[in-house]
Amino acid sequence: MQLTIMATGDNVKAISYLLSKNPNNLYERNHKGHLVRLFYSKCSETELEATIFVTPDPLELIKNDANSYDITHYINDREFAVSSIFCSLIRSALGTALNGQPKEDYAEWVTHPFAFQFDFGPVVSALSDKQICDLFGPIGYEVTITRPEIQYSFDMKEKSSARFISLKGLKTLQEGLRHLFVLIPVIDDYKHYYIDEKEIEKLERYGEGWLENHPMRDFIYRQSLRFKEVYSIVENKKPEKMKAEKESKVRLNDLRYEKIVDAVRDMNARSVVDFGSGEGKLSVRLGFVEGIKEILAVEPSQSASLKALGRFDKVKDKETFVVPETLWGSLFYYDDRLKNKDAIILCEVIEHIDEHRLPKVMDTILHDYQPKALILTTPNQEYNEVYDMEDVLRHADHRFEWTRAEFQQWCAARNHRGYYDLRFEGIGDEHATQGCPTQMCVFERKVDE
Repeated sequence: MQLTIMATGDNVKAISYLLSKNPNNLYERNHKGHLVRLFYSKCSETELEATIFVTPDPLELIKNDANSYDITHYINDREFAVSSIFCSLIRSALGTALNGQPKEDYAEWVTHPFAFQFDFGPVVSALSDKQICDLFGPIGYEVTITRPEIQYSFDMKEKSSARFISLKGLKTLQEGLRHLFVLIPVIDDYKHYYIDEKEIEKLERYGEGWLENHPMRDFIYRQSLRFKEVYSIVENKKPEKMKAEKESKVRLNDLRYEKIVDAVRDMNARSVVDFGSGEGKLSVRLGFVEGIKEILAVEPSQSASLKALGRFDKVKDKETFVVPETLWGSLFYYDDRLKNKDAIILCEVIEHIDEHRLPKVMDTILHDYQPKALILTTPNQEYNEVYDMEDVLRHADHRFEWTRAEFQQWCAARNHRGYYDLRFEGIGDEHATQGCPTQMCVFERKVDE
């Protein structure tokens, strides 16, 4: 992951003094196990090009972390993409420029604008190209977004999902870096470090003079302050009417859970398997469904299962609640304990699995486990247009997203033995042409089978 700073015009060599890095030397530091380097490929009175890049150590990133027993850090592209991780690792190297505090002899250049070009990447983000342009365009940048061509030995895709972003604009170095240090974490799908009230102070400091008037200010704050408790500090400054409107909106996730719970209730299920149960939010709701006697919450992540246990513990003493049993498991490993249940649920799970591996998963469920019902939910790709996300997936870990027709055809193909009746429904606000944001299929085993 890297950031290249380019500038042309008179006196651009002064930028090296603002960066406080000698053009004749390679800057190299080991920052908490990650190697940070900065070098100049050009440095004259009229042309400058400096690149700072990080060689991360994925194992260092998860030390002393509850996720250390998960395998995702070995294969996750996030550790190698420009993100909040990248910003935190290079902040000390660029601290002099960010704070506008070079040696006194060069202080006059802090407020001097240069014709800059900032190139950074790769970026892996759920935001669309338009949303990224809308972040940088209003503050005076010409934005170019490219995707590298790739060649597989098999038919998969022609272009990478990772993007490279180039920004051109007449800015001071301090302005440019502060824009990047605020907006790169906004592009990131989540932050890796603890977020508290100090994050608001940093936003206000780096955003002084431009963020308060940015047309996407609210979006930038929401993305930067991921936790409700922190963002509420900013939200409380808004008019009461705006707060009320925000609170009145029902989250799509809640609608999914309600729809699934209603389906389970209607089929009078007594035993249920929640596959990919995560932190147990759906399993808790299932625990209050009348008639259910057994809930198996199956999850491969240890840290997510621990959070689920905490969630179950909070409500275990409530009347009629059936405490789910947490099982470590995977869709790719057969488990005899999951056979012949009334319902198996895969809520927003299949899109996280490589498409070519799904038929085996479905064969295991429908023909080995043989539940009376299987409930699948997955995003409706057509609805992404409503979200202004036509050219990106909704989550960085999604392997695919299907249209309604593709989902229905795929489900029908999985039922090639004809043992199940299929029912399709939408979840969430329905658009006149694009359908609902989430699509659901219920496989119900025929009575005579």
